[in-house]
Amino acid sequence: MAHVPVLLKETVEALNPRRGETLVDGTVGGGGHLSVLLERMNGGGRFVAMDLDEKNLSSAREMIENKYPQAEQHWIKGNYADTLATLKFLGIEAADMLLLDLGFSSEHLESGRGFSFLKPEEALDMRYNDSIGATAADIVNGSTESELENIFKKYGEEKFAKKAAREIVQARKGKKIKLVGQLLEVIKHSVPSRGRVNPATRIFQALRIAVNDELGNLERVLADLPSIMSADGRVAIISFHSLEDRMVKNAFRDLSKTGRAELIFKKPAAASPGERRINPRSRSAKLRAIKMTSKAGKIKANNKK
Repeated sequence: MAHVPVLLKETVEALNPRRGETLVDGTVGGGGHLSVLLERMNGGGRFVAMDLDEKNLSSAREMIENKYPQAEQHWIKGNYADTLATLKFLGIEAADMLLLDLGFSSEHLESGRGFSFLKPEEALDMRYNDSIGATAADIVNGSTESELENIFKKYGEEKFAKKAAREIVQARKGKKIKLVGQLLEVIKHSVPSRGRVNPATRIFQALRIAVNDELGNLERVLADLPSIMSADGRVAIISFHSLEDRMVKNAFRDLSKTGRAELIFKKPAAASPGERRINPRSRSAKLRAIKMTSKAGKIKANNKK
């Protein structure tokens, strides 16, 4: 399944790429956004491409690396939450552009790691970086009922979190829940159908977020923005559910109120009807963007003293 970059036109508009600048793509995925942004930079400048998934990173590198030989390139298997530390390690003072696409890529649905409830035979893994950390199966089988309920409520906003947690704990007494299909069977008896939306949608979202600490990662990078970005640096963040969007909205609002940034869009950009038809994944996407100010640069300089 080919990854289609979401809100591409709006992202390019927000980041306004220029030749000679430094671009950080913290979630490079299939490389769709990065490739177009580099075209607008006329292949010049410098970029840091990051992804937790080795396969995604390799695929994007294969597509892009030789196409822009004049650009200074850094390909990093890593977490966008560590952007500040990564820039320091590379000796890069600041980024002029930062892009984060917080949705999991289409490639993950084909990864065999249990991201999709359409593949019941797959193992419940859900890790972006499949070499470290607990899997979804570890959480499902090792958490208490109250811990599972909290995960489903907090990360999935699931109304039937308590019942789902209770059913999971009961089911795993007989046999550990290791496959997607096993979890789906349990959810079927605890979460009512919602029209065409699979009843497992919110539970799977919650597990994916918990496995990869997605909200914790976002919180870290948002706090570091004044130190990551140049004085007029642009930040574009695409989110796909309300929890992430709320965090981005609040962080951008606070930076704006204190004069450290200006909102590029007063309201989040959303996909057009045409894009939603072509790419159903874009239906829930929201893009928020800011431009840092010289005041942010002064704060960053003061922090270095």
